[in-house]
Amino acid sequence: MTRVAIIGGGIGGLTAANALSQAGIEVAVYEAAAELREIGAGVALHANAMRVLRAIGVEDGVRKIAGRSEYAVTRNWKGRVISKTSRKQQAALFGLESATVHRADLLDVLADAVPEGVVTLGKRCVGVLPDGDVAVARFADGSEIEADIIVGADGIHSAVRASLFGPDAPRFTGKICYRSVIPAAAVPGMRPSSDNGQWLGPHGTIVLYPLRGEELINVVAHYDDDGYRHESWITECSRAEVLERYAGWHESLLRLFAGGDTWYKWALYDRDPIPQWTRGRVTLLGDAAHPMLPYLGQGACQALEDGAVLATALTAEAADPVTGLARYERTRRPRASRVVLTARERGLSNHLPSRWAALRRDLSIAVRRRLNRRDPEGRGAGWLASYDATSPDVLAA
Repeated sequence: MTRVAIIGGGIGGLTAANALSQAGIEVAVYEAAAELREIGAGVALHANAMRVLRAIGVEDGVRKIAGRSEYAVTRNWKGRVISKTSRKQQAALFGLESATVHRADLLDVLADAVPEGVVTLGKRCVGVLPDGDVAVARFADGSEIEADIIVGADGIHSAVRASLFGPDAPRFTGKICYRSVIPAAAVPGMRPSSDNGQWLGPHGTIVLYPLRGEELINVVAHYDDDGYRHESWITECSRAEVLERYAGWHESLLRLFAGGDTWYKWALYDRDPIPQWTRGRVTLLGDAAHPMLPYLGQGACQALEDGAVLATALTAEAADPVTGLARYERTRRPRASRVVLTARERGLSNHLPSRWAALRRDLSIAVRRRLNRRDPEGRGAGWLASYDATSPDVLAA
């Protein structure tokens, strides 16, 4: 039986562990932290991700803790509706509804589904040896493990990727993000909308969606700013800074922001798609393989797709796991690279500083929605949600 070691116990690593275990493959997960935990933020799970969660048997558990919303609405920064799509319409087009969940809640559901004894905590990987009859992972405590296959699912600053291919070359985008999770009850005045909302303005984008029913509102607010370059999700900033930054945007946004006590700020860095994910018996998954800008809401979704395809590829090539890794990369790298580049383009389109350029964008959205019923958002991204990573037919030859 093929033995697979996964470095990283986040959303991508645990999804892969579940998919591999259900395929009858021996799997072990090594997580650097002393407990399985995620940052306090939301994650969007589009139809392509929900197919994976259904396949590994956790869809119902995820939907129980998901946010409740009826519509996905895109507006301009003053509140004019650009597009509005119902969840029922999305489900009719793509076969199932998307969901929005708290990252910590999703991690709990995935962790509960992993067989007992699979996860080992407190094991920080510092390097891998990919070549030979087995792969080797070395840890900060001086220990090491062997496996037929090692999967680096250790995030954007992946030690596995650096060990295989050297340090990456991040490019500052000139954009920053603010984020907060705000209790709906803390928002002064009228209760905030539970719609999934995207607001497009000059030099900025604001994304809102509910978590835990309608209890919490997840906020991710982007802005063009080339003066702040710290890439960390855990650096706090003041609420006053956020309110000042978006002064002039719709009053409902400012009222919502006033209800947030804790805000975080980070700089957005971009990476070009890497030309290779695999070396010998070691490959990459999720942000370790394809870190991307957040403008399509596909970061976690692509990691889930990776996990499903990896399990299918290793099952199809059970006699030769190295060949299985090659099929996994041939299948996944072109699509993930396309998502990376499309997210980059979407960030530019969302932040148009010219009023006339923004109006042309909005008119294009309206025309696409009218002419192509399979593009409810009107931005040519239906190919993302329609993908089925769980199908055996998805594998490249």
